[in-house]
Amino acid sequence: MRKNIVAGNWKMNTTFQEAEELIENIIEKLETEGTKSDVVVCPPALYLEMVSDYDNEAKNTLSVGAQNVSEHEKGAFTGEISAAMLASMDVQYCIIGHSERRKYFGETGKQLAEKTERLLDHAIRPIFCCGELLEEREAGNHFQVVEKQIEEALFHLSEDEFSNVVIAYEPVWAIGTGKTATAGQAQEMHAFIRGLLKNKYGAGVAENTTILYGGSCNAQNARELFANPDVDGGLIGGASLKADDFIAIANSF
Repeated sequence: MRKNIVAGNWKMNTTFQEAEELIENIIEKLETEGTKSDVVVCPPALYLEMVSDYDNEAKNTLSVGAQNVSEHEKGAFTGEISAAMLASMDVQYCIIGHSERRKYFGETGKQLAEKTERLLDHAIRPIFCCGELLEEREAGNHFQVVEKQIEEALFHLSEDEFSNVVIAYEPVWAIGTGKTATAGQAQEMHAFIRGLLKNKYGAGVAENTTILYGGSCNAQNARELFANPDVDGGLIGGASLKADDFIAIANSF
């Protein structure tokens, strides 16, 4: 049975003090309110250990995720962070393929395939992002775009390997814009993705794969989005920086 997951992507936000206050508030709300989903917090890399420490003190109320990883195992790659480094800090998830990484850092399907392999080698679950640009949706090419992104980065994996992957559909035109895919648009794409997985790996893997929605998901629209049969949670950006909103989203099932 697939998991419902709500993952918070803090992106390049918060000072150390702000991050500490935010994770304290998130954990406090989780302890007092509980949650209807698995909660993942993905802070900037500098704060991973701090978030992990807070979580350990709270007896593992959430999971810790990174925002990126190197495609290289180790070596002379100044400024990069390896999957082995993340694993040594008890990081359980890692976002890869976010549209901002594709746009600003030119990440390719080949790189993302290699990053996926590095993460799985160290028992870290990739949260693989895919999604189309506005012009691609308006041209009616959104299904082909998402299919190509998934095929290039993930379809070399074995069935066992793929069973550890989480997919996050994020229409690029809805990320940070305040625009959100309608519940119908989200369900349509999620069902399409699940169909791709069924064709490649079979019904069992497809039904057990968690597919998240991202793109201006917030406390006001999460319940409608999550009510869709193929939407298993969200990859949350701006709303994850407010503990009240983030936990409200996590309880929107």
